[in-house]
Amino acid sequence: MTFKAEYIWIDGTEPTAKLRSKTKIIAGSPAGLDALPIWGFDGSSTNQAEGHASDCVLKPVFTCPDPIRGGDDILVLCEVLNIDLTPHASNTRAALAEVAEKFAAQEPIFGIEQEYTFFQDGYPLGFPKGGFPAPQGGYYCGVGADEIFGRDVVEAHLDNCLQAGLAISGINAEVMPGQWEFQVGPVSPLEVSDHLWVARWLLYRTAEDFDVAATLDPKPVKGDWNGAGAHTNFSTKAMRENYDAIITAAESLGEGSKPLDHVKNYGAGIDDRLTGLHETAPWNEYSYGVSNRGASVRIPWQVEKDGKGYIEDRRPNANVDPYVVTRLLVDTCCSALEKAGQV
Repeated sequence: MTFKAEYIWIDGTEPTAKLRSKTKIIAGSPAGLDALPIWGFDGSSTNQAEGHASDCVLKPVFTCPDPIRGGDDILVLCEVLNIDLTPHASNTRAALAEVAEKFAAQEPIFGIEQEYTFFQDGYPLGFPKGGFPAPQGGYYCGVGADEIFGRDVVEAHLDNCLQAGLAISGINAEVMPGQWEFQVGPVSPLEVSDHLWVARWLLYRTAEDFDVAATLDPKPVKGDWNGAGAHTNFSTKAMRENYDAIITAAESLGEGSKPLDHVKNYGAGIDDRLTGLHETAPWNEYSYGVSNRGASVRIPWQVEKDGKGYIEDRRPNANVDPYVVTRLLVDTCCSALEKAGQV
């Protein structure tokens, strides 16, 4: 008896990494993460090694049922290691693991809103060839064939994520035609990041069957159209219990060099999206406010009313690395809360 294991990893393409995967046939039945073997690949073909020393190592770190193949087959998310089994330079998960462990007592959790856009034949789905659709406005959470494009792909992707056991928590149509969003969380930093990467892989793989491409481009159509982000909702135990911790966290993100430290790691092309228009704050200015979608960080009105909850960092691009954005938020906010004695 054998089963198929789809080994998935993040490559070294810059400025935005790509997902790669290949299939391993394993004897027996799936027996958990620890029973899965390490594997290897040609790093010279993935921007992760030179040809004269091209071997890289795949270390399984997360596994779930494979909803595409079904049966006993599984998906296996991997970290990339060097041949001495140290983290590869492209491996951003290892750094998150250290920070998450350091601040584990604060119980940080995340919910990430992943926006994306469907393309077909070089055009966003729903855009007439050689022209533009009606201005944005009616597409957001819309219904009807004149306003919604790609729902069949979206529903199939949602079902696949649920069958895989991912922590997906919702979907909705977005502001531009052919643009959608799914949400993952609220769960721990490593869990939200692992699940988001697998959900991205499932998005691309599901769309294949419909002859549609999905892109995380933060500004897929220039001009008066919304970009695509990955709004990142974050809280700690203290933030879920009192409002002072909410303010401390929000203010910590605006201190010193922190705004630029974060923004420069929030996805390539961020200055094209964070313009101060289309529900964004300018990339080079930091602000926070209650119920303000034009601020860098939004405090939901319900959080102010309840005196506890979470903050939403609206700056990350759709193409952000979730291992990086969660690491930065945990490190900055948890350090500030610890310093303020709000843990």
